[in-house]
Amino acid sequence: MTAQRGCVGENGEVGHGNPGSSVAAHQDRSDTASRLHKGGLRQRHLTMIALGGIIGASLFVGSGAVIQTVGPAAVLSYALGGLVVIFVMRMLGEMATSKPSLGSFMEYAREALGDRAGFVVGWLYWYFWVGVVAFEAVVGGKLLGGWFNAPDWMFALLLMMLLTATNLLSAKSFGETEFWLASVKVATIIVFLTVGVLFVLGLWPNTSFSVGNIGQGGFVANGGFSVLQGVVIVIFSYFGAEIVTMAAAESKQPAKAVARATNTVVWRILLFYVGSVALLVMITPWREIPSTSSPFAAAFDQFGLPAAEQVVNVVVLTAALSVLNSGLYTSSRMLFALSNRGWAPRWVRDCNTRGVPWKAVLLSTLVGYVAVVMNYVAPDQVFSFIMNSAGAVALFVYIIIALSQLRLRSRMSISERESLGLKMWFHPWLGILVVIGIVVIIFSMGVIESTRPQLLLSLISLAVLVVAYSIVRRIRSKTVPRI
Repeated sequence: MTAQRGCVGENGEVGHGNPGSSVAAHQDRSDTASRLHKGGLRQRHLTMIALGGIIGASLFVGSGAVIQTVGPAAVLSYALGGLVVIFVMRMLGEMATSKPSLGSFMEYAREALGDRAGFVVGWLYWYFWVGVVAFEAVVGGKLLGGWFNAPDWMFALLLMMLLTATNLLSAKSFGETEFWLASVKVATIIVFLTVGVLFVLGLWPNTSFSVGNIGQGGFVANGGFSVLQGVVIVIFSYFGAEIVTMAAAESKQPAKAVARATNTVVWRILLFYVGSVALLVMITPWREIPSTSSPFAAAFDQFGLPAAEQVVNVVVLTAALSVLNSGLYTSSRMLFALSNRGWAPRWVRDCNTRGVPWKAVLLSTLVGYVAVVMNYVAPDQVFSFIMNSAGAVALFVYIIIALSQLRLRSRMSISERESLGLKMWFHPWLGILVVIGIVVIIFSMGVIESTRPQLLLSLISLAVLVVAYSIVRRIRSKTVPRI
């Protein structure tokens, strides 16, 4: 037995509690030298990952552009997009509480729809997050570069190195970092919601009742189609809610953690996103809300809070770092899970003494470093391609999750269905409606001129992976001995 051949789960199984049926998993059953450290993430870590996972810089900065595109009905866009995510998370939660797995929806897709679906969704998800890691590093670098009057690229690379080190230390180190970064985001939103309600009700000093601003110029001021256009834009803001189902696999009570996160996703989306946007269009007439800077900074400024813009910029930085941190963790664990299935290089499974798949972390980070460099060398070519080609990946992942749940539930016996700790509502009809809704959003991306390039490049990425699976399967059939 060679040391550090690969990380495996309890009793030599892939992940935690899931039988490894692949040849690669079978070959590692005797290797217990190094494993992912189950229990490294505590309940408070998972709680804050669940709370803060959906709060990114896109809410603090991008919501202004959505409001200018849609008008006050942006509230509906966020609500409709949030409903899709709530239902998808419920479907994922049903599968994850029934069978917690490190690969999460990749494993469920493989079991429900076949190996090709698992391979494609796993690599799509990895590709999305390594792109996001680079993007958030660039955002953070730009903020710090402006503050210290220094080159943006230097800070972008510094942030990448800092959070790479955090992820290499241990799962607990990642969880602790994410706990505090997410705490800043959550605390900011809570302050905004509290003061914002007092402000629009005229209970804040020197204010008057302003709830009526939400209907100024007509609630659906830019037409009904603009609401759907808004959904297309905001749906990606919610991507990240599913991270907790992957992180839970490295906790002591994964099923309990997933169930709690899934049950609370409803009020998290309603409060943090729909509630915040509703308050924004009540505090200020929507045409006066800035679209290129943070509408939250403008709102805090109206509250009379000192240094509002600087404070929100710090929050945006912590949001970018939080997403960067989560992106490194998630991409490395997905790559590790892909390797366990024989769909990524075997050496990716190597763990350090703290149970961290360090090669998976470094490989995922390496792609991020390349993308950051490309942002400054060829921003309109390579970096733009990376960002746009992952544009519709979230929707592809969501639809595969939904189809997996529908297929897996249909295979269950009556007793298995009754024993489920968490169930999708109104199965199968609501699930089918979710699939139709996602298809409509994907179709809308093709209709809307600004998102059409993203959809086309994302479809190319999807096609490449479908073909890549056939190549990988052919190579494995020639090199892997029969057991």
